[in-house]
Amino acid sequence: MTAANRPDETLMKILKTAIEGMLILEPKVFGDARGFFMESYNARAFDEALGSEVRFVQDNHSRSAHGVLRGLHYQLPPHAQGKLVRVTQGEVFDVAVDLRRSSPTFGRWAGISLSGSNHRMVWLPPGLAHGFLVTGDGADFLYKTTDYYAPQTERCIRWDDPALGIEWPTIGQAPVLTARDASAPFFAESPHFD
Repeated sequence: MTAANRPDETLMKILKTAIEGMLILEPKVFGDARGFFMESYNARAFDEALGSEVRFVQDNHSRSAHGVLRGLHYQLPPHAQGKLVRVTQGEVFDVAVDLRRSSPTFGRWAGISLSGSNHRMVWLPPGLAHGFLVTGDGADFLYKTTDYYAPQTERCIRWDDPALGIEWPTIGQAPVLTARDASAPFFAESPHFD
């Protein structure tokens, strides 16, 4: 009987965060001298954890150097995206901001360290802005999305908005940003979700 079939084995621990609906997923990692094995995605287990069916339509992979900060990005309806994110190599500080006016955590942020060694993943439901800062030498960042990339609906919030008060880690240098991210509007000026 494989580990996936044993009733006494929990293959993924699900943890809540400070943002409504945002979850940390910690997969069970089976390691030995050869390396490791883990189940990084299982539709049935994921849907059971969320209490609803999620359909992913696109996988993305980015590689970033030390100090790169990407975000805070999101897409507006009708192309709002839920995301399942993880790091396979390196380390990032991953951040989400709740843009849903109807949410009890509207305007709050949550951050977590994701790395190739801790194997954590984060579920970001639609309605959250997302970004990350590469805190290690570099990082390979992978994510699944529930809707396709739609540049006409893409928006960005300023990463250092004092009203949000995100506590980004110190990395010994100024973050490396695109011009678009550096000049993004503040939270109060950005479109939100109902």
